[in-house]
Amino acid sequence: MNSIQPTPENAPDPGHDSWRALTRFTNARIALGRTGGSLRTRALLDFRVGHARARDAVWSPFDHAALARALNERGLTTETLATTATDRPTYLARPDLGRKLDPLSRERLQALAKSWGPRELAILVSDGLAAQAALHAVDTLLPLSEELQAEGWKLFPIFVVPLARVKLQDEVGELLGARHTLMLLGERPGLGVPDSLGAYFTYRPHASRTDADRNCVSNIRPAGLPPKAAARKLIDLLKESARRQVSGIALKDFQPEVETRNRATLGGRRAE
Repeated sequence: MNSIQPTPENAPDPGHDSWRALTRFTNARIALGRTGGSLRTRALLDFRVGHARARDAVWSPFDHAALARALNERGLTTETLATTATDRPTYLARPDLGRKLDPLSRERLQALAKSWGPRELAILVSDGLAAQAALHAVDTLLPLSEELQAEGWKLFPIFVVPLARVKLQDEVGELLGARHTLMLLGERPGLGVPDSLGAYFTYRPHASRTDADRNCVSNIRPAGLPPKAAARKLIDLLKESARRQVSGIALKDFQPEVETRNRATLGGRRAE
């Protein structure tokens, strides 16, 4: 007769996953475990919830008027523009339509540009692929605009543009004669991140610019790169871009992330 042998005191727990300790550092999908050849029920349900949130983020409506009011209440003037994408299904199926202003907005912007004159920075905000991410633009732009204006940068009103793509900043910047354009819009959502904001800026924007001519600061959200830290990083990059008169692959960020976050905290206290 076979007898049941006692488990040694130092034997590994069969239910223990050595990767699980790493989950406190990331919301990435690791240490999911398995049952036979399948995911555990908890992991499967979590995947479906994440997928549903990502789909909701892509299809959620953008309350651009509420965003404009939030910016106005903090002393930031705004103008609303429109692209040639007329609705969300069209925007998702035809990315090219989100890269161009509609004729009325283009004519209006040309008329306004004459009264404004050339300035250093034009900022655009859009829903992109995650409308809720656009809300993070408010806390990002407040310290950014305050510091740049204090240092002599002249800014255009912030342009709120539903259904826009990153490339739109080239047309807007060229029409205005802006030295820099900065566009903030919702990034493509991941399974655990439905509210990530991306910020893209270009030096001397014009129609021939490509993605290689842009710099990007991504994952702007309270649980990722906090808005104040993102503002600090964008300020430093924009100032260096102006000094060197370049952007994109010719401009590198060598600032340590820890330093960026610490300085962002100080900058936030000054702004408050």
